[in-house]
Amino acid sequence: MAETYRRTEMMTIAAARALRNEDICFVGIGLPSAAANLARLTHAPGITLVYEAGPIASKPDVLPLSIGDGELCDTALTTVSVPEMFRYWLQGGRMTVGFVGGAQIDRFANLNTTVIGPYAKPRARLPGGGGAPEIGSACGEIFIIMGQSRRSFVAQLDFITSMGHGEGGDHRARLGLATKGPTRLVTDLCIFEPDPRTKEMTVTAIHPGITRAEIAESTGWPVRFAATVAETPSPTAHELEVLRDLHARTARAHGQSA
Repeated sequence: MAETYRRTEMMTIAAARALRNEDICFVGIGLPSAAANLARLTHAPGITLVYEAGPIASKPDVLPLSIGDGELCDTALTTVSVPEMFRYWLQGGRMTVGFVGGAQIDRFANLNTTVIGPYAKPRARLPGGGGAPEIGSACGEIFIIMGQSRRSFVAQLDFITSMGHGEGGDHRARLGLATKGPTRLVTDLCIFEPDPRTKEMTVTAIHPGITRAEIAESTGWPVRFAATVAETPSPTAHELEVLRDLHARTARAHGQSA
């Protein structure tokens, strides 16, 4: 009998699989960090993880609470200043992948992490962009990981914090951006990739047990499916064991329940 797993575990594992051993990855906190470190602990031990506050080649034993978590510097090969991190490492084009999340996303993978509602009088004020706008423009490509619902997958963003594919098509190129932008969006239901021509995020793989109807009901725009849609391979026992151990160690370190 196959081992059971949570949807969030499927999402994290599917996202981790996209990373390669040779990647230099600019990592966001939260789900992106969990996926990136899972990749490091499984199929990509040589990956270089870089965090916004300056740690380079971090190998944290537990997941960091923030970009300023001491765990990142303690386990890094070196730590540089924030200006050097952005000007030399990030804007210098040295990151092959940026791994981020968001509060809202639209069909062209533009992200909002600033406000929900009108900017002047928002219903909720979010953490803000931080380095996310620069990550979206300067990394070779962008992977996004987010839970999927109509609240987060919206027809129109309340605020564009990080440009994905803008208005679609060649919008990035017209703005002078030479990087690929978002190439993969992993949710707890499926995997999206941009249409080669329009750049609209299109479902290319569906996680086991999920239906097309469920995906459509959880998306705030008329969702498109690729001509051929694969089924995401289920988590292996090893992937689940490593991920659960990572979360358990993190919970113990921060005095939380696993």
